[in-house]
Amino acid sequence: MLINRMSVLWTAKVLGLGAVALSLAVELLVRLLRRLGPSGTLNEVLFFPSEVACVEHLFSSLSAGSCVCPLRHGIETSLSRLLRHIMSASSSLDLCVFAFSNANLCRAVLTLHAKGVTVRVLTDKDYAIITGSQIGVLRKAGICARCDSSCVHMHHKFALVDGRLLLTGSLNWTLTAVQSNTENVLVTEEPDLVRPFVEEFHRLWESNDVAMDLWSGDQKSDTRSSDGGRKHAC
Repeated sequence: MLINRMSVLWTAKVLGLGAVALSLAVELLVRLLRRLGPSGTLNEVLFFPSEVACVEHLFSSLSAGSCVCPLRHGIETSLSRLLRHIMSASSSLDLCVFAFSNANLCRAVLTLHAKGVTVRVLTDKDYAIITGSQIGVLRKAGICARCDSSCVHMHHKFALVDGRLLLTGSLNWTLTAVQSNTENVLVTEEPDLVRPFVEEFHRLWESNDVAMDLWSGDQKSDTRSSDGGRKHAC
């Protein structure tokens, strides 16, 4: 009788410990799944400097092997990965970048604009006019580009693809940064990371609205841009 009673108590104890272990295992699994994110969520890190290689096949129907330029062909680099992510935009591209002088990155943005993708660019007012800046090229193509009007540098470096994919890191969109500097770009679709950047872009975009500036004290004056043309609201 005593043995049976001890056996029952032992079984109950084992079952209790098993239940606690199962509960802890489930909790750990839930935390792991939350960290990993939904199935298929993109998370990638790109490091620079990037290998110098041909990217012409990303902009045309040519295969990587049919280009006759002297650069290496048929290899995937950090730059080519970055270009692919940018050019995956189907509806919108919001770009917030301190310095923008890289011709290939500019070409990617122009390609999206030509396809009807809505492109908005926010940049630093001082670096927008330096030699080699692509901001003027974008504006001439009809892309809306605003300069941050605050007294400090607009030092962000991030892009939002279709409002769902975030590209952010230390990389300025310059040739030196891409080919010479030690840089990084985080690529993620994690909603909890993307959302704050969407909100930050919206805040900066609205606070640097050219149309609002034209309603300031000298709204009736003929406001000119640095290249001599009229400043158009966008």
